[in-house]
Amino acid sequence: MLLPMDEKQFAFWKMRRSGTPNITTANLLGISRQAVSKAILVMDRKIESALRDMAQANQIAIEKINVERGILLGLSIPIQTAAIIFISEKHGIQVWYDHDGDCGTCQRYTKCIELLWDYSAELGIRLEKTADPTKMAEELFMKVKALA
Repeated sequence: MLLPMDEKQFAFWKMRRSGTPNITTANLLGISRQAVSKAILVMDRKIESALRDMAQANQIAIEKINVERGILLGLSIPIQTAAIIFISEKHGIQVWYDHDGDCGTCQRYTKCIELLWDYSAELGIRLEKTADPTKMAEELFMKVKALA
């Protein structure tokens, strides 16, 4: 399932994820608090469905879902390792597996660092500066698990 990230519902959901109360969102946009709440409920169902669909497609046993943050924690059945599925405004739905990568030789090195910085910024999580995406991912996902 692709998430409609350009819809108002997603914008309301993002605002809530960043800590903005529904009443503030309503006041900023000149609409009722009930309209915001209703839109967020619809988006919550879409987010949960997308997370569950992605878990099923990747054979991940679900351990915990936090719809408000757009996070699913689980265990990959085929490779027997921890997995996290998350919703990123910029990068869409992502699946990450707990692993020790050889980041220095990987062609995705720059993309991984960009994704980790972007996602941490979306969640308001501060990361220590490092040039190692594996260490960045470990730090980020340790903090994300605490949110879930």
